[in-house]
Amino acid sequence: MAERSTSTHEITHYLNVENAKIAAFLMVSGFILYHGVLHLKFGNDSCTWLLSDGRFPGYSTWQPYGCMMHKYSKSDARMCMHYVSYWGGRNHITFVGDSRIRQLYFEFINLIGSKEVKQHKAHEDIHFQDEKISARIDFLWQPMVNLSMFYMYKNFLLSEPGARPNLVITGSATWCIKLNNGSKNALNNYQVNLTTIVPLFDKLKDTTKILWMLQDPVVEEKLNGNRSMITNEQIDDYNKVALDLLRHSDAKLWKSSRLVAQGMKKESEDGLHISKLALDLDVQILLNMYCNNDMNHHDGTCCNKPEQATTLQIITAAFFLVCIVSAIALCLYRRRQLRRNGAKARAENGQRNGQNGLQESHEGCYEVMVSLAKLGLIMAYFYLCDRTNFFMKENKYYTHVNFFLPFAYVMILGFFFTEKTDKTAVLHRDQTDEWKGWMQLAFLIYHLTGASKVLPVYMHIRVLVSSYLFLTGFGHFTYFWQKGEYGLVRYCKSQGTDVHSLVRKALTKNGCRHFPFYWHTRKNSLRRVLEVLFRLNLLVVVLCFVMNRPYQFYYFVPLVSYWFIVIYVSMAIWPHITQASAEGNVLHYLFMVIKMVLLVTIITLFFLSEVFFEKVFLTRPFKALFVTSDDSLHEWRFRWQLDRYSVVYGMLFAFGYQVLLRYKIINDSHEENLFSKPMSWLLGVLGLIGIGSYAAFTFLCGSKQQCNDVHSYIAFLPIISYIVLRNVPGWLRTRYSSFFAWFGKISLELFISQYHIWLAADTHGVLVLIPSYPVLNVILTSFIFICISHEISKITANLAKYAVPNDWKSLLRNVICFFAVLVPICVTNGVIAL
Repeated sequence: MAERSTSTHEITHYLNVENAKIAAFLMVSGFILYHGVLHLKFGNDSCTWLLSDGRFPGYSTWQPYGCMMHKYSKSDARMCMHYVSYWGGRNHITFVGDSRIRQLYFEFINLIGSKEVKQHKAHEDIHFQDEKISARIDFLWQPMVNLSMFYMYKNFLLSEPGARPNLVITGSATWCIKLNNGSKNALNNYQVNLTTIVPLFDKLKDTTKILWMLQDPVVEEKLNGNRSMITNEQIDDYNKVALDLLRHSDAKLWKSSRLVAQGMKKESEDGLHISKLALDLDVQILLNMYCNNDMNHHDGTCCNKPEQATTLQIITAAFFLVCIVSAIALCLYRRRQLRRNGAKARAENGQRNGQNGLQESHEGCYEVMVSLAKLGLIMAYFYLCDRTNFFMKENKYYTHVNFFLPFAYVMILGFFFTEKTDKTAVLHRDQTDEWKGWMQLAFLIYHLTGASKVLPVYMHIRVLVSSYLFLTGFGHFTYFWQKGEYGLVRYCKSQGTDVHSLVRKALTKNGCRHFPFYWHTRKNSLRRVLEVLFRLNLLVVVLCFVMNRPYQFYYFVPLVSYWFIVIYVSMAIWPHITQASAEGNVLHYLFMVIKMVLLVTIITLFFLSEVFFEKVFLTRPFKALFVTSDDSLHEWRFRWQLDRYSVVYGMLFAFGYQVLLRYKIINDSHEENLFSKPMSWLLGVLGLIGIGSYAAFTFLCGSKQQCNDVHSYIAFLPIISYIVLRNVPGWLRTRYSSFFAWFGKISLELFISQYHIWLAADTHGVLVLIPSYPVLNVILTSFIFICISHEISKITANLAKYAVPNDWKSLLRNVICFFAVLVPICVTNGVIAL
């Protein structure tokens, strides 16, 4: 037994989060090296990835290798043509080839055209023109690689640059095989003829992009008798010739179309021509190649150049670089000092000559610089993942199995780590951490799989967001109610009674003579406000600088910060009502209810008057906190109104809970049920009915709009029902999942970090470190992402001590430095007009 205990201790000694972070760092270093080698060997052109390889993650869904493909609708395609023309480009696209190319041509013009064009067999040229979008799309009948095709390209070369097509999609082989009965001589002639045409491709490169489409495989058993000589073996031989001749030319090889056709060849009607589904995928590939760089779709990274770094991003990078160099220098200096002086000598020196303060100052400088250096390295990884093409990205793909299987696995795993807690209060810390943890894991699975398109799943996730805001209202109300301190103004006002003495004493030494001592106390709620806002916003503010995104882009933090300030202001304004004051005067309970009613009334007025809402939130300089990059307030209003009462529900629940405790209607200081057995059973049944009712509502409401309109009024129902089920039984209230609670402690960092280092393209895709192995990729990216989130949480806690220090003079210095940095940035970006 002793040996087994020793072995277990040995294992747990090494299996900890700090060692996991070292492993994650080594993994990231390895992936950087691996992808660096890939780029050196094969290049990092995402257009090449789009045209070369891919896979089917599900039926009729194509995933290009290493990049994201946008699904172009008719309006998207027409808008693309309009944009290209507007910015001085040309939309002259020519399809050259046989009936297979003609089939693709018709599919293409039917997507971009305003009217449908029926396909027809025509061994002749076809022309399409749409003046509204300045598009000219031609089909030139050239079924064989011969002298006719040579002169066609020769004529392109002899014509004026403005008369040439800017894109040519071509390919040919099946006619040659058919007319020559698959003879070897025909293949040799094909090679000779293509060899003479390739130099023309190279000469046209400055004005015309040539896209050579490899031949799709055929379904031999479906071919007519007069096509029986067209075999896949023959097609492979012709494709091999094209690959050998065009590999080093300026023409682009389109290989992925062949993989699409191969994956959907069973749908082919005649064995030679591909199905409509396969054609649609081919057209989508073409449009992604042609349009993405001009359209800038969030979910279209193929052929889309990365954003250029802004001046602010460069300055931020320089700042972090200085921090990294300084941290390395300080580490070397400390190591040198440790070698020079023993631990005992350092202790004696620290006690002599009053050098403790100086040593603490040096330690503080070292800790701050190391924390900033670590944050800088993490931000470099963020930037590398989501602002460059260095790492690959893929589209999300939803199926019920993809969503519910990992969700069930995570829930089961959480239950295995259930353990007893010594806390018995309703919604105690372990329980709220657990709640935040499993909700955050549900958010992650929801975002990874793109489950927002499934209405019941979307609405249940909405409840989880409301639950988080509910906990915000519950937790902060409880703190302010119990502590009863609201900052400097309240403290100074306590020194006098009349208005004149309040003003005089608040501004004099006598009025606030105890302020330095007061600032050091933990009861100082003003200090808590600053600490909470710093912890909430540090990561987001840094990301705004590093990733060049507005504050509102990370909508959840602005939302939580806003409602936290609302809670503080609601509690801090006169009359000041606390647990102690309410025990002394019962009327204070009534005053608290009146405060709540006024808060709900103000929120409702903001909701009902869009003009008033915009007037308040579009006021400079606060406007920059609420608008998106296109200067729109729509996103903030949508998020705000969706959960406008959730925080109030949490405050009301906390207030009601405190009243019940005060009058001993409930007692949660023991491990028994909160109520009698019959009442507990009744509340349990009502809780199940409440959750079931909301679940039924999510299936019955017709659309997201309808569901969202009702959600804010009934969100409390499943939340209160869950709390009742979780807390009324004593055996449930005193147990929690340490697995979920661990994630709950870093839930905010997980929610924000996922935007760039787990998901990709600002949450629209998935980060790919291991291409072609989606399950393994998710496991490893998840491990790295969780380790980084934990480290960010640790860094934030370390920096919070120095950003909001015990010494009020140091805080004043920090505030001045903060505004000295912020004001020039605001002026430069037009937030503050001078």
